Amino acid sequence: MSEDDGGGLLAGGRLDDLSKRIIEQLQEDGRRSYAAIARAVGLSEAATRQRVQRLRDDGIVQIAAVTDAKAVGFHRQALLGVKVEGDVQRVADKLVAVPEADYVVICAGQFDVLVELICEDDDHLLRVIDESIRALPGVRSTETFVYLKLAKESYQWGTR
Repeated sequence: MSEDDGGGLLAGGRLDDLSKRIIEQLQEDGRRSYAAIARAVGLSEAATRQRVQRLRDDGIVQIAAVTDAKAVGFHRQALLGVKVEGDVQRVADKLVAVPEADYVVICAGQFDVLVELICEDDDHLLRVIDESIRALPGVRSTETFVYLKLAKESYQWGTR
């Protein structure tokens, strides 16, 4: 087994191959032991633990339980396209604070911001849109795309 050289990031902030392989192991199973990851990537357990901690500290990965929204009582999901007047970043910062928003991205195209909302039901979704989003200064208009059925959700991407 080779020892970690203390690396992880290459010039330009890119991940080295070893860090990518560790991330792939965690994407397959976030509960995988450091020993199992170490065997798979050819590092010692201690070096693997250090690499994972550095990836977490640098905000490159977070290890979290991914739930089935319906199974935990959230039966309505939607993507909201938001058109903004004025400072887009200011509006996006306000949207980040909406508890039902699990994804907020500033984008180009027809909308200035996209927001994924996870709500208990249609009434909850309506309240969030009317009271928490449309009421924000700078929000010009919104368009709601209600999710009818989740066809694919994957967290195994971005390393190769």
